[in-house]
Amino acid sequence: MENQPSTPPFTPAPVPMSESDARMWAMLAHLSALPGSLFVIGSILAPVIVWQIQKDKSAFVDYHGKEAVNFQITMAIAFAVSFLLMFILIGIVLLSIVGVVWLVFTIIAAIKANNGEYYRYPLTLRFIK
Repeated sequence: MENQPSTPPFTPAPVPMSESDARMWAMLAHLSALPGSLFVIGSILAPVIVWQIQKDKSAFVDYHGKEAVNFQITMAIAFAVSFLLMFILIGIVLLSIVGVVWLVFTIIAAIKANNGEYYRYPLTLRFIK
């Protein structure tokens, strides 16, 4: 057999997405945490999956994906601390407050993303920059 020059594997460039698709995927990055919360790690994992799949196609989706993941990690830490504080009874109140904050801010972020606005969660630790 004759040695043929090796050609690099074909990797197509990512196709940029339309503005409406970018808004939809950014919104889904935030909202994916809601059904994901049925599992312990799902509220973090679901936004990570959406963000990783779509981040190269739109800077808008990349921004919102990072925001969603950072917020979900922050809320997971807040839930864990609240859970530990349940032993001294203050955790029951904190757990309720954290749950309401998590739900309200997630919905606000999804609405802002769907409207094409950049939204930055308040009180969020920035793990991913």
